[in-house]
Amino acid sequence: MKRLPLPGHHTPVVVVVEAEPDTVITAGPKHLNSLNFQNPQKPPVEIPVWWPECIDHGPPARLRADCNYNITLVHKREEAEQLFLCGTNGKETLCCDLNLSEQSPGCLPSKKMEKIKGSIREFVIKEGEPFALLEQHYVGLVLSRQNEPLRSRLYAFYREKNRDTGLNSDMWIPFVARVCTGDRGGPKNILQYSWTSQMNARLFCGDADSRQHFSELVDVATVHAEQWQDTRVYALFRNEWYRHCVEDSTKIQHNVLRMIESHSEMARWVLPENSSGPLLSNHHSYTHIHGFRNNRVSPHNVLFLSLNNGGIHKVMQNKSQTFIIAEYQPFNHRTHVISISLHPSSGKLYVGSRNELVQLNVANCAQYGDSCELCVLARDPYCGWNGTHCTPETDGTLQDLTHGNHGVCLPASKVQLSEKAFRGSTATHADEATVSVTLSPESKYFLRCPVSSHHAQYSWRHLGSSTRCNWREQQCLLLIDSMGPEQAGAYTCESEEMGHRRVLAQYRLQLEGRAAGPSSSRLIWLCLLAVLVKSLS
Repeated sequence: MKRLPLPGHHTPVVVVVEAEPDTVITAGPKHLNSLNFQNPQKPPVEIPVWWPECIDHGPPARLRADCNYNITLVHKREEAEQLFLCGTNGKETLCCDLNLSEQSPGCLPSKKMEKIKGSIREFVIKEGEPFALLEQHYVGLVLSRQNEPLRSRLYAFYREKNRDTGLNSDMWIPFVARVCTGDRGGPKNILQYSWTSQMNARLFCGDADSRQHFSELVDVATVHAEQWQDTRVYALFRNEWYRHCVEDSTKIQHNVLRMIESHSEMARWVLPENSSGPLLSNHHSYTHIHGFRNNRVSPHNVLFLSLNNGGIHKVMQNKSQTFIIAEYQPFNHRTHVISISLHPSSGKLYVGSRNELVQLNVANCAQYGDSCELCVLARDPYCGWNGTHCTPETDGTLQDLTHGNHGVCLPASKVQLSEKAFRGSTATHADEATVSVTLSPESKYFLRCPVSSHHAQYSWRHLGSSTRCNWREQQCLLLIDSMGPEQAGAYTCESEEMGHRRVLAQYRLQLEGRAAGPSSSRLIWLCLLAVLVKSLS
């Protein structure tokens, strides 16, 4: 794990440059910054944005000092090292393309946006101002690219402020909008500057049978597939109507356009796949979602979810279940995650807050432990046991992603276990040496045990009794409230997960003044008894 401070105080977007996995581009208020995780001591390299309206052609060409644009949007294009930027000076908005491979990258206006450049320039909403239109917050865009350009569509996911302010009404309504990429607007006087192909549909997340639903759309993540119909969109919540795209939208009949203008919302809602309930519903509060799948390694999807305290959950999802693989703590303090970006080929996840950027190696299979059982129990699609260690090279390795059955680790002659027998396994592996501690009478002491898996059950064993442990902050604690003879002896902390038991910590507590043990105690009583007998004789 590597951390780098971010220049400034506001970093809206992080972009990973594909050609250099350890180089990251961050967007500050006015400049782009290049950070190098291979050389963290090196200060960030500032990349000025040469807005077209800010260039004094000279000679020599230079940026005008009175030109003051703040970056409002950075989008990584499909082409390598190509960015799409937008910025505003409070009076107008500019958008352009930027090529990072150039030594002094110029921000060039996009030819495809020539016809709408004027509309973008004039439309400015300052931060903190009331919404000029209906309040909507867009959380993600998904492009459905077809072989025929006219069949390509763009899907926009957003939440809209509910116009119904009743006590029983939701504050936000989740929507998805669909627009044909070839849409150029309608003819004059009828949707000339609006989409003619836009259709909106309500989204639903919840369980209809229990009348449970979540209405605030927070974020979306797309896991692309070779065939568009196999692409999956994962939506993060808090609490297809098929039509053809026409060749020329300006020639649609007026009566059709009038209907679209007044009835763009579809009557049928968009439901989860197979009308299923939430994939993951727990007490955690998630803020961002990022999805990934590498078909060459595993057909399973992996999701990264950011927590409201700055943590990250790595989640495996398939058709039958959703399983939290691991939890990462990128930051040394509670913070709000601004962005998540993954560099797929290197397995590096970049997590950004307002003042810090962290690089996580999420392909580090060694974190699960040095045994086959621990590697299989992790159920990470991108990790397997190769006979000596847990490795990201999964071809020919031992895995059980569906059940996490560590029985596959036994020799072939012993893998004759049913799932019931496997879950009842009592094999215990001692991993920790005993720590001896001497305490004074009536003193207090905490015994500590590390938490390695959130799916395991933890307990402390002492003199034949077992105490269940409720862990907090990666530690399973046992309080010795008042040290006495009854508290002396051996303590063992064990974890049990799917029948696999491990000894995580061992202590031996001794009472000060009694360290010599029971034999010394009996000798004292024998001497005392001899003195009493002699005095009475």
